[in-house]
Amino acid sequence: DDEIERERVSQRLPGGCCALAAIYLMGKFYVANAGDSRAIIIRNGEIIPMSREFTPETERQRLQFLAFLRPELLGKDFTHLEFPRRIQPKELGKKILYRDQNMNGWAYKKIEEDDLKFPLIYGEGKKARVMATIGVTRGLGDHDLKVFSSNIHIKPFLSCFPEVRVYDLTQYEHCPDDVLVLGTDGLWDVTNDKEVAGVVMEVLMSYEPNDPCRYTMVAQELVVRSRGVLKERGWRLANDKLGSGDDISVFVIPLGGPGNYT
Repeated sequence: DDEIERERVSQRLPGGCCALAAIYLMGKFYVANAGDSRAIIIRNGEIIPMSREFTPETERQRLQFLAFLRPELLGKDFTHLEFPRRIQPKELGKKILYRDQNMNGWAYKKIEEDDLKFPLIYGEGKKARVMATIGVTRGLGDHDLKVFSSNIHIKPFLSCFPEVRVYDLTQYEHCPDDVLVLGTDGLWDVTNDKEVAGVVMEVLMSYEPNDPCRYTMVAQELVVRSRGVLKERGWRLANDKLGSGDDISVFVIPLGGPGNYT
């Protein structure tokens, strides 16, 4: 992250990215995630999550706590409190549900002038944003990112530190169909864990266990199915729902059997 900050001037490269890394070391897989990519292990048909997405919703309390400690980061346009909906000026003095950095549930409060500011976190699901700007709260770069038409920097709320999960390969007997799948959000936006596992098993069964290209073909099939087919109404999946409009990168890594280099 520091290197990107130095290069943004010399190379003139603004922007940022998420990071998902898998490292094999002394019999263990270390999976580090900073962003909204995802990793899962499929072992004997069982799905084992190896990461979780970092979004304004999953990191709400961390973001609100930082804003509570350093209100100057919000400028004069935002509040660290969260409300179920935008509050209108005519509602001053009335009561509304809210939650702050210490709360999991909701409570009532009387609407004050400061509550009319835009919430630090607004929206749900893929539409959730920090300061109405960015939907991913961990990653690399974005040092120059600001709220539109303002001088409020977003970077203080973005963390470059990943969450690391460890999987001990020596604790289990792995067959050639056991794999680690790494995918960007373009895959997971339209395909859930169970569907990915289904594609993995379907494709692997059509190849010999010692055929190394079988894992590449799984990754290719996951990309193709998530993108969909171009029709008159845009890219569509097999169920006619919209295909992924984001970038799709997929790695499928074998954990055992022929071709296992552990």
